[in-house]
Amino acid sequence: MSISGLDKDTTERLRLRTAMIERIGGYMTSHALGVIADLGLADLIKDDVRGSDELAAETGADEPSLRRVLRLLAAVGITTEPEPARFGLTEVGALLRTDSPDSLRAFTRVFCSPMWFTAWQGLGPAVATGDLAFDQAKGSDFYTALAADTEFSALFHDAMGEESRVAAGRVAAAYDFSRVTKVIDLGGGDGTLLATVLTAHPHLHGTVFDSPNGVADAPAVLHKAGVADRCEVQPGDFFQDIPQDGDLYIIKSVFQDWNDEDALALLRSCRARLPESATLLIVGTVLPETADSGQAVAYFTDVNMMVMAGGRERTEPEFRAMLSATGFTVQSVQIGAAGPLSMIQATPSAAR
Repeated sequence: MSISGLDKDTTERLRLRTAMIERIGGYMTSHALGVIADLGLADLIKDDVRGSDELAAETGADEPSLRRVLRLLAAVGITTEPEPARFGLTEVGALLRTDSPDSLRAFTRVFCSPMWFTAWQGLGPAVATGDLAFDQAKGSDFYTALAADTEFSALFHDAMGEESRVAAGRVAAAYDFSRVTKVIDLGGGDGTLLATVLTAHPHLHGTVFDSPNGVADAPAVLHKAGVADRCEVQPGDFFQDIPQDGDLYIIKSVFQDWNDEDALALLRSCRARLPESATLLIVGTVLPETADSGQAVAYFTDVNMMVMAGGRERTEPEFRAMLSATGFTVQSVQIGAAGPLSMIQATPSAAR
């Protein structure tokens, strides 16, 4: 930023103030993203440039208000405004299209929803007391609230499927499945990860294991992928029981949901039931031991889990300590192998 007539020191001070104000206004961007995701505007714009009057007419929105929101998003790199009141999509904005292979429309709608914003308003008290912001705001824990709202639950599981797609492809490509016969995906949700793995490796069979609510959409996902004949869907509680007939157990983006006590309980449940010859593959974020500005999303997720469910992200030493304490031996840690997620491979220790 260079402002004519100002000395270098003043220009730099203004640049820093602008950078801070942009960050302060981040929630404004989030609200604007939620609006256009809910309205499905990216699907209406597609590869074209559309007038805000056309978009307002097609969505029933107020045109002057919609134009101002689209203009804000143009300023932060989501839309473009090549002519006054006519808007297109940037490459980033195109991720809000439902037909994008990397679509984040459902993800945007969830994370920019009133449910999320209400919980995040309790961040200050949560930091002061350690209490769960979501529980304080909603009067119940997140998973109970999710199960009670069938419409939002369906959207949430769509969002988790979107989040899984990139990592699923990387896991299927990066892990050596040649010696694996049956894969159990613990906390596998709608089956996106396992469907991708089975598609890439036709010799495999698998089981998607999650809560009844979690696996509700899995049969349709597996059928669409053409792997339903090689995959079972099993509802259950992985704190109480898990399938015992696998030789590879994948847990993706699950440990972040839980505090240390519950995460250790989950690992103990796995250790008690895994065949001695089986392998546990944890796919998730591994935090650097000191904050890394290049991994901001990981820290968003870490604090989000603190707000919503009391969970957390962990460093490699923390994962190693938990696995060792519950009877596992870490065989490898591949940072970023499931881009941007990492893969931790562990096996049951010889002595419990």
